[in-house]
Amino acid sequence: MSLRARLAFVAAAAVALSIALASMLVYFIVRNDLLGQLNAGLQSEAQTIAPIVRRSMPFRVPIGTPQQYEINVPFEPFGNAFQVVDGQGNVYRPEFNGLVPPLFPGVEDAQEVAAGTHGAFFAQGHVRTQGKNLHVRMYTSQIPVGQSNIALEVLVPMTNVDHELARIRFWLLLIGLGGIGVASIAGFLVARTTLAPVRELSETAERVRTTRDLTQRIHVGGNDELSQLAATFNAMLESLDAAAQRQSQLVQDASHELRTPLTSLRTNIEVLARSDELPADDREQLLRDVIEQLGEMTALIAELTELARGEEQQPPVEEVRLDLVTEEAIRRTSRNHPDVPIDAQLEPTTVAGVPASLERAIANVLDNAAKWSPAGSPIDVRLAEGELSVRDHGPGIADVDLPHVFERFYRATAARSMPGSGLGLAIVQKVAEDHGGTVTAERPEDGGTLIRLRVADTNGHAKANGSATS
Repeated sequence: MSLRARLAFVAAAAVALSIALASMLVYFIVRNDLLGQLNAGLQSEAQTIAPIVRRSMPFRVPIGTPQQYEINVPFEPFGNAFQVVDGQGNVYRPEFNGLVPPLFPGVEDAQEVAAGTHGAFFAQGHVRTQGKNLHVRMYTSQIPVGQSNIALEVLVPMTNVDHELARIRFWLLLIGLGGIGVASIAGFLVARTTLAPVRELSETAERVRTTRDLTQRIHVGGNDELSQLAATFNAMLESLDAAAQRQSQLVQDASHELRTPLTSLRTNIEVLARSDELPADDREQLLRDVIEQLGEMTALIAELTELARGEEQQPPVEEVRLDLVTEEAIRRTSRNHPDVPIDAQLEPTTVAGVPASLERAIANVLDNAAKWSPAGSPIDVRLAEGELSVRDHGPGIADVDLPHVFERFYRATAARSMPGSGLGLAIVQKVAEDHGGTVTAERPEDGGTLIRLRVADTNGHAKANGSATS
């Protein structure tokens, strides 16, 4: 059974239960009201008959055995038939024109009323008359007569009451069935309207599965839970679409950047395959070129791997001493560029992050500065108030290139003759964003390049732990 059918069924069941309870309540209220009217009439009749019964004492001998009579008797001269029961269980029924009415039920209970062991009461039963059972209601009360008591049973047919109750049951049943039908249709329509976002979500998910088209979206209207679900699903699709686009762009960029070094490497290897025809000096130069190209490709693949890893789920962050991580990155840069001194002033600083990623980003900034610094020209590294700044004294970044230095594979015109992949600063920006921070590149007035890196601490902002050190 579908969810829509289940909701319609539940709505119809709830309405059916409500109608059933309301119908029962109405039925019993009307029934009690009708019985109350009968009871009032019986009590009034009993008060009318009681003086006549007293004047008729003493009664004649009881009229035979109760089973003897099954007679059609008009209930005259009173409005209702009656009989009298004494404390010994004798039953006295009046004769009208020589006819005796049928015996009433409840003789034993009436005997107890006459004996004073049972109070007055109302009861229902059936009297056999005119060849059929007549549904009746009786009132039995005690009448003092001389030194003893008798019980008076007054009876009234319930034909009219039964007819009214049957008519009420018919209308209540008809109204209940109509209400259930209307509730079922309304529940189906409401469920159809309410579950429209769910149906659209399911259809969209199926289209995405079959077409792999992550640009599919669900129309969101309103602010209820289903609309929030649709909005969340759209946000998930947007994230997946962005991730897929980044992956596609990464693959395209990687294939484009790898094509040139691979072509050059293949050409050099093909030339080396004919090394017998080459002078020794040319062969050695080609070998050096091959080794250098392999190194560049290794660095490029490592940076591509780093970027791809950055697109994945990041490991949990921890408190990191940024000054210690920077010192380690400085040692690595000094080994790779021994001719470029680094002047560092690092203030103890704690941030929230992944140590390996932060060290990689700082090392990339330092390597970029060392690559552009003239031999012997120092790199100034400062860590203060939670911000790391790295400045070189090289030619600086051209104004036209400054907005693009953090783009993947972007290489300034002046940098195209130098080794590199154009991914180093892109990795720095990715690490900064993953750590809730920022990275910027500036061109100071007196030349060179200044890069500022800031990451957040566990409370969402950088913090310093002490005074400056070198």
